[in-house]
Amino acid sequence: MKKTFALLLSLMLCIAAFAGCSPAAPEPAATEPEAPQAEAPAEAPAAPAEPENVKVDKLNVYFVPSREPEEIVTVTEPLKQLLKDEMAKLGYDIGEVVISVGTTYEAVGEALSAGTADVGLIPGGTYVLYDDGAEVILTATRDGLSKDSDNAKDWNDGQPTEASDKQAVSYRALMIAGPSEKGQALAAKVNAGEELTWEDLDSAKWSVMGSSSPAGYIYPALWLQERYGKGITDLKNAVQSDSYGSAFARLASGQVDVLLTYADARRDYVEKWNTEFSRKESIWAETNVIGVTAPIYNDTVSVSKTSPIMDDAMIAALQDAFINIGNTEEGKAVIAIYSHNGYQKALPEDYDNERAAQKLILELSNAN
Repeated sequence: MKKTFALLLSLMLCIAAFAGCSPAAPEPAATEPEAPQAEAPAEAPAAPAEPENVKVDKLNVYFVPSREPEEIVTVTEPLKQLLKDEMAKLGYDIGEVVISVGTTYEAVGEALSAGTADVGLIPGGTYVLYDDGAEVILTATRDGLSKDSDNAKDWNDGQPTEASDKQAVSYRALMIAGPSEKGQALAAKVNAGEELTWEDLDSAKWSVMGSSSPAGYIYPALWLQERYGKGITDLKNAVQSDSYGSAFARLASGQVDVLLTYADARRDYVEKWNTEFSRKESIWAETNVIGVTAPIYNDTVSVSKTSPIMDDAMIAALQDAFINIGNTEEGKAVIAIYSHNGYQKALPEDYDNERAAQKLILELSNAN
């Protein structure tokens, strides 16, 4: 038994020794590292598609009749293409720009309120009167004048009023006496340094514009109220003219003795005074300023609050378009019909003084 056990133990030791002396398993042969695969070039991201312009079938632009309607339509014809080109750059394709001249200032205000006019080039007084339906977006800038005194006599040196290179955002209204006997008598008193009486003024025949015209009605009415406690409606002989052109024709013919207009409208009628109106002397020799109002804030570009095509983006584009047009020679030639030289962005509060003027006019009208 002991021999058997010893034999088994010896056998087991031999097996163990043999296993320990056996050669080690060969290590796997080293393999060459694979060459890195070249990455495929990344595709450039596609450029975002340009947004398409907004399509607008028609843009209705209205002007007030401060000049002869036919003249306004003719001179402003290039504005149609200028607006289309500028608006296209700003994201709007306008199919047609239609330019109209209202029969009166009030007619343009009503068109803006009704939405039949999308854009209106109107005075501040007209804007304020219709600001429930119209929104001011721009104020016109004008060339200043060589004369800007509030003393009427200073305008009557017989020399032309010239444009200056200084831009102005306001202008004055003038009361201009013509070559009639009464007109000359009024001018003689003013040029002699004498104050005109209410009786002097009330005995004259006057040409006035519509009641929303700042230079042709509102500010002269304030001038009369401040000095005489009277208004235009108190004048015995006042007729409304449909344009400044017809007012100057009446002045030249002696149908009226005094007209109300912007400073200095005589510059626009130098040639017609001698041709169409058949006067012998120059307009500077035959007319005199007898009254000068306080400064008036310039005309507006206003838009309709009820127009179906008008929104904030459209307004912003129109602002930039008109400003850009006013910065070109071709554009300046068009807007010169209103003595505009360019445009700057406007706010409703810019015309608060105009609102005060309108309030006074309303009070004066109701009192009468």
